[in-house]
Amino acid sequence: MSPSIRRLVLDVMKPQEPDILELATVVSDRPGVDGVNVALVETDREVQNLKLTIEGDDIDADALEAAIIDLGGTVHSIDQVVCGERLVDQIDTPQDN
Repeated sequence: MSPSIRRLVLDVMKPQEPDILELATVVSDRPGVDGVNVALVETDREVQNLKLTIEGDDIDADALEAAIIDLGGTVHSIDQVVCGERLVDQIDTPQDN
């Protein structure tokens, strides 16, 4: 059995509609999701670029991506994954400066 996904940070592009309120509601309703933060990174006339931070006890990444695709969006990249029994935050090291 593989470790549970507890946090995903996704770079998502979607059309203007549906708005981010609907996207956040749909994503938060997916299996294993306890909470979601959707931040607008960039917008133009036709699309929006979003950063989604999703946390839960056992996030179903495939169901999450399918929900985003159903809303007309695309996952451009997975920018962070946290797995295991607890959340582990990234820490700065001297190489990061």
